[in-house]
Parts: sequence; structure tokens; C-alpha cells
Amino acid sequence: MSEPAAQRSDRPLLRLVRSIGFRIAALHAVLLIAAAAALGGFFWWNTAGYLNRQVDQSLRNDVALMSARFDEGGIDALARTIAQRLAEDADDEQVYLLIGPDGRRIAGNLDSWPARAPADAQWLEVPIVHEGTPSVGRVYVMDLGGSHSLLIGRDVASRLRLRDLVGDAVMYGSALAVLLAGLGGMVVQRVLQRRIDQVAITAAAIGQGDLSHRVPLSGTDDEFDALARTFNSMLDRIGALMDGVRQVSNAIAHDLRTPIARTRARLEESLRGTTDAAGLRAAMERGIGELDGIIAVFQAILRIAEIEAGARRSAFSAFDLSAVLEDAAELYGAVAEEKGVRLEAAPAPGLAMVGDRDLVLQAVANLLDNAIKFTPPGGEVALHAARREDVVEIVVRDTGPGIPEAERPLVTERFYRSEASRGTPGSGLGLTLVEAVAHLHGGTLRFESAAPDRPGLGAVLRLALGEAGLAMRGAEAGRRRAARIARAAGQGRAAVGAVTGGPASR
Repeated sequence: MSEPAAQRSDRPLLRLVRSIGFRIAALHAVLLIAAAAALGGFFWWNTAGYLNRQVDQSLRNDVALMSARFDEGGIDALARTIAQRLAEDADDEQVYLLIGPDGRRIAGNLDSWPARAPADAQWLEVPIVHEGTPSVGRVYVMDLGGSHSLLIGRDVASRLRLRDLVGDAVMYGSALAVLLAGLGGMVVQRVLQRRIDQVAITAAAIGQGDLSHRVPLSGTDDEFDALARTFNSMLDRIGALMDGVRQVSNAIAHDLRTPIARTRARLEESLRGTTDAAGLRAAMERGIGELDGIIAVFQAILRIAEIEAGARRSAFSAFDLSAVLEDAAELYGAVAEEKGVRLEAAPAPGLAMVGDRDLVLQAVANLLDNAIKFTPPGGEVALHAARREDVVEIVVRDTGPGIPEAERPLVTERFYRSEASRGTPGSGLGLTLVEAVAHLHGGTLRFESAAPDRPGLGAVLRLALGEAGLAMRGAEAGRRRAARIARAAGQGRAAVGAVTGGPASR
């Protein structure tokens, strides 16, 4: 009966073999062994192989020389050449043996023909007796005709010893390379496994609800540290989002409980104490108004979530930002005038960008609404905008009480309301939406104080222009094409009028 797959996968050896660390270590070992083998082969080729090639080339030269001498002077010339070559051999490595039909030596330094060298062979490596000492020779056999034979060779015993030494060095070096490859593979596997285990332990802790756990950094600034930093940044973002969810839940519970309870109390009071239809209708209208405010809060929360998720990027298109700012100023001009606040709008003309026009308008409207709301009668609110390289900077300044330095990082959190604004209407989501719109457009929202001798606050909204330059060129080209079409159409109508005798246009 076969063992279940789950039990087989729990075997330590099987887990080790299947791990990525083992596979990387095995690959490291294979590459190291292959490199050692290639180095050993190269070393062999350039030592023992070179010696063999050198001997063979020397023998070929001797064979060519002896053949030429035999062709020129026969056996006698060949014997004289052999004697001369032996006399010039300082290393005592050359081997010659010329025999006649009876097998006796005519010339050379071997006493007898090697037993393992048949007369019809050519290239051989056979045992020889050289100067009375057993040795090994690399020989070439020439059949001279007339039952004469010539053996030309080299004593290669010293070269064979060197070749054996090189072979042993290559073998021991390869064995050492295999051992080092195995040890190196184990070290690599352990290092990789330790780093991977740190990520796995952190992920397991996060899965169990401990969002404070982070992957430790080794300080080597390697790829694993880069992965750990990315992983930790993701966990920081998740933690911030979870904190935001908890804050939103708490804020919803606190900020919406009061209007819901108030609405219920008023409706219950009207149900008990009001008997006429007009009173009941007024109570119902107040309740509907308060419920509409609660629904608006939920819609604002959903819209902020939609913006933060990036779902509105599909609505990006080129638009004229200057016109949007002028529309916002016109929209809030009446509100400012009613409160006795002077609204000044001076955006730079021709500002074009790519983005969500409605969201940008909503963000600017929220900034103007806050500025007018907290500016006392007789104060001023200014709206300015200008291009700054690849961004556009929208500034809304007021002469109100401003925001304390310590509270500025908090005012963009959901439902946050400072003590100074508790008595004013609002849900605490306006600036949250503005910051979400800024992030959606690759920008930022910051607050800065007015001049030291003036009260007030400045809200600076920076938005990336995106492909605004392309959009402006496309829009300008479209306007030129439209103008050309209009001129052509006007000329056509004028020509038709001239033919019919009637007016071309009014």
C-alpha cells in the first residue's frame, strides 16, 4: 500500500530536495564542478597533451628526414644519418633501430626489436630497453623494402611520469572542487533558507493578526534587504489602512450616532406630541434632511475609498484647469459675498492638465468652502494657480484663525475635527477627499502659515500635469482645424448666396 502524498511531503529529506535553496545550491555546485572540469581539461591539454604533440611532431620530422636520406643514398646513407642524430642527442631521448633481412642491427641504439612492435605497424607506444634500462618509447615503424625495417622513436618515460603527475593533480583538484562545491552549496542553501524563513515567519505572524511584525534587515543592502524593505513598506501600508479602517469605524460610530439619535428623538417626540398634519410634515422634513446629511457622509466615504483605490483613473482626460478654477470661484463667489468675505481669484490662464475634471473641481471647492467658512466677515480669500515645471500649484489663502502646527498632519484624517471647528457644520471629510484627489493625480496637499504679520492659512494643492503638454498641443490643433473648417464653410455659404442672389448669413 503506497504512503500518502501528504506524509511523503513531510519527510525532511524530501522537503530539502524540493526547497528553492537546495536547487540554487545544487546549481551552484554543478557550475563549480563544471568550471573545475573545464579548468582541468584545459590544464591537461596544455601540459600532457602538449608533450604528446611535441613528441609526435619531432617524430614526423625524423621520419621525413630519414625518408629523404634513404631516397638519396640508400641503407648506408640512412645508417650514417642515424649515427649523426645519436651523436647530437644531448638529452639521450632519441631511439633508432635499423635492421636487415636477418633481423640483426645495422644501426641504432636499441639492442633488439621491441617485442610489441610488429614490422607492419606505424605509431606505437611500447616497452623498450634503452641503454640497458627498461623504459617506454613512442615509436614509428618504416618498411624500407628488401626486408629492411627502420624504427624511429623517443624515450617518453620522463614525459609519462610528468603526465601521470598532471593526471593526479587534475583528479585530486577535481575531487577537491566537488568537495568545495558540496560545502559551498550547503552554505548557500542555509543562507537562503535562513533569509526565506525570516520572511515566512513574518508572514505567519501577520496571518495570525500581529501587524507589528516586520522582516529583519541584515544590513548588507543586498537583494533580500531590498525585498524585506518592500515587504515592510507593504506591511506599513496595510497597517496604516487597518488603522484607518478602525478610525473610520470609531468616527462613524461617534459622529453618526448623534444625528441618528437626534433624528429618532425628534421623530418620536413629534409622534407623541404632534397631532396636526402640518406639524407631522415639518417633523418628517427635518428628519429627512438629517438623514440626507447622513447619506451624504456615507457617499463621501465611498467616494474617498473609490479615489484611493484608483478606480477613477479611467475617467482621466485633458481639460482646461484655468476654466475649472474660474468655475469654482464663480460658484463660491455668492457664498463669500453673503458672509461678507472678499473672494479674489487669479489663476494663470491656459493651464491644461490630464486628470479627472470633476474631482479636481470638488477638491478646489472643498478648499474654498473651508476657507470661506473659517474666515470672519471682512476677511479675504484668495485663489491662485500657476505652473511649476511638470506640476500645477493651486493655492487657497484666507485670513481666518488658521490651523495649529501640531494639528496640520491630522486634519486630512477621516472625521477629524479640531476643537475650534466643532461648532461649525461639516463631517470632517472635506480635506480627506482633497488629499485623496491629490494622491490620485500624483500630487500633494500641504498647509502653510501666512506672513508673520498677517493671520490666516494657505492650502497648497500640487497636481501633476501628466500629458498636459500633449493635450494642449492636441487641443490647439483641434481648434485650428475647427477654425479652418469654419472658414471653409463660411466661404462656401458666401458662394452659394452669391449664386442664388440671397444673403449668405445673418
